[in-house]
Amino acid sequence: QVQLVESGGGLVQTGGSLRLSCAASGRTFSANAMAWFRQAPGKEREFVAGAGSSGSSPVYADSVRGRFAFSRAPAKNPVFLQMNALKPEDTAVYYCAASNDAIYLSWRIMRPTQYNTWGQGTQVTVSS
Repeated sequence: QVQLVESGGGLVQTGGSLRLSCAASGRTFSANAMAWFRQAPGKEREFVAGAGSSGSSPVYADSVRGRFAFSRAPAKNPVFLQMNALKPEDTAVYYCAASNDAIYLSWRIMRPTQYNTWGQGTQVTVSS
């Protein structure tokens, strides 16, 4: 059974940093699109960062560009999200997602409907 497991969330003060990891079991996703999404209470799930395949440049949401960095280890499962200069509005549950295929258009990378496998989420809380 394919599973994605996120780790690295926690409580941090404004301006602090966290590094999220996403490990996959059951199959590899090295050739597939992978992304991070987040969902705050009472809000819709939103795209944070992702890449269409293992060799593609990452795509970022405007709200995190310049503060967050998406990376993945070629031919391996882990996907990472380095989060710096965190703000209270970054507080949310962060989800790792994987598609069944590579995605080459940025607008599709940002769509949650493009992803078939999701992790259970990890809570990130930024205190003011």
